[in-house]
Amino acid sequence: MQNIKSFIDSNIIIYAYSVTEKNKQNISETIISQSYSVISIQVLQEIANILHRKFGKNFVDVKNTLLECASVVNEIHVNTQQTVIYACDITQKYGYSFYDSLIIAAAIESGCSLLYSEDMQHNQLIEGKLKIVNPFL
Repeated sequence: MQNIKSFIDSNIIIYAYSVTEKNKQNISETIISQSYSVISIQVLQEIANILHRKFGKNFVDVKNTLLECASVVNEIHVNTQQTVIYACDITQKYGYSFYDSLIIAAAIESGCSLLYSEDMQHNQLIEGKLKIVNPFL
């Protein structure tokens, strides 16, 4: 699994910090630690928003969690203008929301072959190169 370049969506990262859903926590931790894991700046932004708004974490804790996330993944993709344009094409072609399409575009641009997400269509192949996997099914 270490040789597989995998993009990790924010929901998978959030489950890695779960104290109430141990099974999902274990699965998420395994994915992150046993693959060449990639996230994007968007994923970090989503994590910060979820931690603060949904879980009421203060921004010192949010910052520390973001720093930890950045230290355990292998790569952080920075979205560019081209990523945003590509996301528009993906939205139009596959019907995903713009922000999901931005995740997909970043995953493809990063050269990932897997995208782990709980929120997208399980086993769908995007552009003939990126397979979406819901690891909790």
